[in-house]
Amino acid sequence: MDPIWLWVVAAVVCGIIEVLSVSFVFLMLGVGALAGAVVAGAGGGAYLQISVFAAVSVVLLLAVRPFLKGRLYQSSPDVRTNTDALIGAGGYALSTITVRDGRARLRGAEWSARTQAGTIEEGAPVVIIGIDGATAIVAPSTEPQ
Repeated sequence: MDPIWLWVVAAVVCGIIEVLSVSFVFLMLGVGALAGAVVAGAGGGAYLQISVFAAVSVVLLLAVRPFLKGRLYQSSPDVRTNTDALIGAGGYALSTITVRDGRARLRGAEWSARTQAGTIEEGAPVVIIGIDGATAIVAPSTEPQ
């Protein structure tokens, strides 16, 4: 098999592994393999091909990967997920809610609920102020739900 095709196959395999891992390591190795293919296509010897592959891969791993990884994992403080996204949502009490127990309809689902202090009567509007395991911590709301 012609060396250029070995490099191309190596680049494709690295690309497939990268899609599965999203670590940017195999992406850099794949680009290095493509650089090796270019050298092979230009008639460079095996040592030159391997040297170019190694040099391009190392430079990309040290210079480009940290930038790409930072962009991928950069989080926005404005995006709330999971239980954090429930804080501030409203609903209403399905039963009397005390500091020990109660039930509330929150975002269309029935939740076990409790207050931090006081009692909320059945049917009263509530707002989620926290989540403790599978229990919503609620407070009385001034806005009807």
